Amino acid sequence: MAKPRAFLKLILSAALAVSGVAAAADAVTVGYQTGIDPTKVPQADGAYEKATGSRINWRKFDSGADLIAAVASGDVAIGNIGSSPLAAAASRGLPIETFLVADEIGSAEALVARKGSGIAKPQDLIGKKVAVPFVSTTHYSLLAALRHWGVDPAKVKILNLRPGEIAAAWQRGDIDAAYVWDPALGKIKPGGAVLTSSAEVAKWGAPTYDIWVVRKDFAAAHPEFVSRFAKVSLDAIGAYLADPQAFIANTSNIAKISRLTGAAAPDVVAGLKGNRFLGRDDQAALLQSPFVAAVGKTAAFLKAQGKVESLQQDYGPYVTNRFIKTAR
Repeated sequence: MAKPRAFLKLILSAALAVSGVAAAADAVTVGYQTGIDPTKVPQADGAYEKATGSRINWRKFDSGADLIAAVASGDVAIGNIGSSPLAAAASRGLPIETFLVADEIGSAEALVARKGSGIAKPQDLIGKKVAVPFVSTTHYSLLAALRHWGVDPAKVKILNLRPGEIAAAWQRGDIDAAYVWDPALGKIKPGGAVLTSSAEVAKWGAPTYDIWVVRKDFAAAHPEFVSRFAKVSLDAIGAYLADPQAFIANTSNIAKISRLTGAAAPDVVAGLKGNRFLGRDDQAALLQSPFVAAVGKTAAFLKAQGKVESLQQDYGPYVTNRFIKTAR
């Protein structure tokens, strides 16, 4: 029979294992952005807190670059960024891992030319002011689109503006075009015309993704937290994939996503329809060599554009599917 102290220790260990938080009972700061995807529903419902048994401080960021800076400083343990900021961060050796794919970006990100700007075709972008958040997925997509069209980026006045700044500059008439996502995209679309979207850019060989990353030290210390976080996300994505029409028809789902992103309900619906979501098996397969290759290709392109200074020999250490596999 176990001694009382040893028995108490066993009970405590078992309780921590059941709660899934181990030493992570302290508040965990999670950064998110305004991308439209099904995981915003459990975020609004407090499902992540319930599943992990932890208090979560949700911090909203306007860009992947800002979020990555917070992750690098240690202020944020888990963050939602795009594949382009990931490639840039990994190239700098930031100790992070991609553990979940929120979506493959489609028409939910687009390049819009303002009415009256004189932009009717891609070549008309030369000499024009085009706003985009630097080192974002839209920045990468803009550069890839310009390359596809044979337009020299040096001949385009590319401005670094956050989404909120883009919407304001658009209203003032300070910019001629912008490549951005919702809610800013929904605000500028009525006053412009879409030149291309990330769905088309993906077909041209430059796909982009919204992903979740975790600091390696946090993942090593609290693997159960990350696995349970992944499970909540996968369950939400699975619910959408099981019946997209029913998910969209549920006004509560749309309202929750709208509240967290700031996007109008019609833009939320368009965003859900405009992105491609991947279930557990597809994610487990993608988060191996295919995604590693995509990150490497993105990083190489960013280096060629002078956006990163050097490349990693292998981007494999920055991608893992082990939390997808344990998220049961």
